Amino acid sequence: MLDELRETPEVIYGAAIALLVVVLLTPAVGGMARLLGAVDRPGADGRRLHRRPVPRLGGLAIFLGIVVPSLAFLDLSGEMRGVLLGAAVACVVGAVDDFRGLAPAPKLGGQIVAASIPCAFGVWIDHFTFPFLGAVDLPAGVGVPLTVLWIVAVMNMVNFLDGLDGLAAGVCAISGVTFSVLALSLGKADAAILSAIVAGACIGFLRHNFFPARIFMGDSGALVLGYTLATVSVAGLLKTASTIVLFLPLVVLAVPIVDTSFVVAKRLKHGRPVYSADRWHLHHRFVNIGFSQRRAAVTMWAWCATLGLVALATRFVPFREGGVWHPWETVAVALLGLVALAFSVYIVYLLEIVKLANPRIRRREAEQEREQMTA
Repeated sequence: MLDELRETPEVIYGAAIALLVVVLLTPAVGGMARLLGAVDRPGADGRRLHRRPVPRLGGLAIFLGIVVPSLAFLDLSGEMRGVLLGAAVACVVGAVDDFRGLAPAPKLGGQIVAASIPCAFGVWIDHFTFPFLGAVDLPAGVGVPLTVLWIVAVMNMVNFLDGLDGLAAGVCAISGVTFSVLALSLGKADAAILSAIVAGACIGFLRHNFFPARIFMGDSGALVLGYTLATVSVAGLLKTASTIVLFLPLVVLAVPIVDTSFVVAKRLKHGRPVYSADRWHLHHRFVNIGFSQRRAAVTMWAWCATLGLVALATRFVPFREGGVWHPWETVAVALLGLVALAFSVYIVYLLEIVKLANPRIRRREAEQEREQMTA
């Protein structure tokens, strides 16, 4: 891994410049958001956890933090040009929603446009490597819609996750580092650099966004981060010839995937639109059982980091080579997998068993559920 870093030092340079740009620009963006009235105010519905007005549009600083080092270090003659153009569209869609508000249909349309741009530049899943089947080529009529669906899904997953100070930025930083290491090991330099830039931008934003947040990333930030992570997972991982790599993006992004899946299932169960706002997200449930915002965010970061370590171990520990299983390496990967599974069971225990054992928490969640049903 050190050899790859020596050959591609832009990974470190890009992350450092992104961090610096975001740290310096975010206060100015926050001031501009206040002047424009793009401020998130506490609501009477109890869904928002902050107690004072907080400016949105922090995503503009994140976007600039991504673009500046990308222009310096990425090869913009091909795929990466399309990725950055799509990121710009995602940022505009999110910024308009932060400033004026967008109905679900035009917002989804804008996301689809953003997700389609990198496909036009060649960033789409043209083959999958399936277990026991090997590499299977996908025609454009299948691969492009599949890629657009994946990118739009991850954009919304990160957007759904952004409900707690520092939560989405921290999860995206961990995911960015993990994707960067994986892409670098696969020889995908541009994807590795861009993933590291995303991580640096997120870490820089945490300087202003961790509890108590002085600014929110808003949809402009959440959509850009989700879009960029989704596209680098396609460009850097999903188009490789490795079977196991097929599953790594799902492991790295498991936290937003689980959160979104749970919330969407709840909304469908109660006959509510999937885009409606509520307090059924995992971070809300942590707060319901008495976690502070800091503790809830750090707990979910740790969960994401554990899953990221499993993804890295799966890639780097040679538990199976040339069709031969190596017992000690297999045991090591299995133990890491058990740790991640145990952490996931611990989360379920906290959010379900602890709730069942505490009548006050059960009453609070029941009241919130009734409020959501009547809203």
